[in-house]
Amino acid sequence: MSISALLERNRSFAATDVRQQAPALPFIPNQLSFVITCIDPRTEPAAILGVELGDAIVERVVGGRVTPAVVEDVAYISYLVETKAPGGPWFDLAVIHHTDCGSGFLADQALRHGFAERGGYDEQVLAEMAVTDPAVTVREDVQRLISAPQLSDRVKVSGYAYDVSTGLVETVVEPTFVGTS
Repeated sequence: MSISALLERNRSFAATDVRQQAPALPFIPNQLSFVITCIDPRTEPAAILGVELGDAIVERVVGGRVTPAVVEDVAYISYLVETKAPGGPWFDLAVIHHTDCGSGFLADQALRHGFAERGGYDEQVLAEMAVTDPAVTVREDVQRLISAPQLSDRVKVSGYAYDVSTGLVETVVEPTFVGTS
């Protein structure tokens, strides 16, 4: 499918009133959810979780990994809630990693070295991005978030592993408030 086909779909969307379902405050989604997942098209939250327009804040990053930029984004959204809607409601944050993730190729030293050299990236940082066992890496990323001092202690974080072959999302880390370990 080309971009022109997607733009045609946009015109069909714009002809509806679906966009009116968006939340009044963009940082407080309708379903009070914030989802961090991979850029892999097989992990589309609309498809695997039934997320509709306005339901969730969705952040997609290679491997669904919690990078410093992701922490900054979550910190900003939690700050907005604290300052612009201090009474809440607050959102739950779900980190979802998945099986057969393309970020797993970063575990290959030769591939990682070539990519780092080409782009001037830090090889150690790239090595840490690899998702070869989603249950392990999602635990690391949930811990990274709940121990981040930049985030509000009113944010609840949980971790999940999505199996691309079965379509099931399994709980790996139960919801935990930021600041608890």
